[in-house]
Amino acid sequence: MAVDKPNNFLVGEIKVILQKARQQATNAVNSAMVFAYWEIGKRIVEEEQKGSERAQYGAHLLSQLAKGLSDDFGKSFDARELRRIRQFYLSFPIRDTVRPELSWSHYRLLIRVENKKARQFYVTESIGQHWSTRKLDRNIGSQYYNRILSSKSQSQITKEDVSPSKLDFIKDPYILEFLELPPNLTHKEKDIEDAIIAHLHNFLLELGKGFAFVARQKLIRSETSDFFIDLVFYNYHLKCFVVIDIKAGKLSHQDIGQLDMYVRMFDEIEKTESDNPTIGILLCADTDNVVAKYSVLNDQKNLFASKYQMYLPSEQELQSFIEKDL
Repeated sequence: MAVDKPNNFLVGEIKVILQKARQQATNAVNSAMVFAYWEIGKRIVEEEQKGSERAQYGAHLLSQLAKGLSDDFGKSFDARELRRIRQFYLSFPIRDTVRPELSWSHYRLLIRVENKKARQFYVTESIGQHWSTRKLDRNIGSQYYNRILSSKSQSQITKEDVSPSKLDFIKDPYILEFLELPPNLTHKEKDIEDAIIAHLHNFLLELGKGFAFVARQKLIRSETSDFFIDLVFYNYHLKCFVVIDIKAGKLSHQDIGQLDMYVRMFDEIEKTESDNPTIGILLCADTDNVVAKYSVLNDQKNLFASKYQMYLPSEQELQSFIEKDL
């Protein structure tokens, strides 16, 4: 008796339907729990405000709640988790600002961010760039928001502008711990470039939104000479090419002049009429504010110098570096 073969196309379609339904169900559960935690946090804060000595009463209230909930819900609602839920409401007191696209694991990380503008930035980027909790945790730890601000002047930081700016896409420093290069050694520029290509996905994530890889060692040819640009990307938000020149040493006038030449040549040879002017980034082991001040970096709006670090520094180290450059 012949056995009918399964209709592989139909089986595949049904699998997709089931997988999609499972994902939708998971998302619905996650969203429902996030809003439930918000409601719980709201009730805790409201109850605390009835106490005459709020700090003491609050600690006692959380302890009582943990005991009352543990029998039915286990350790998921111990005093520590209830403190997080309380902080969740305090960080997002307006219900409409709670985004169903983010999981409770995302919000557990977000409530650690004290700066309201930084917190909202991480919310927006987590949704728009589909950041996993692991990626969000790294970006908060590496002060992704503050590193973008460090590339702007104080007037540009305080200026309200909804249109995309190239300064929203430049960081200083760039944290490249994922390249897995020893942080205490001087590396050759080729080794850094090779490591970036080997970890291209992570490098694109560190660059930020809208970047696409174009080429490495891109040849640009003049009437008399050939030149090779280390890395070329395109940013579809800014609608422009971004050329990166890697320097294993400290920033110098010669490096800046070379990058300026690369950007000018790239604009003349590669840029189309629909593209905005090319951006150039010097990725160097160390920057020099004096050199930057008295060079074309201070005049050219499309040239930037950023330091790279091969390890994930402490929050104190990063903050010190950022404040020094602001």
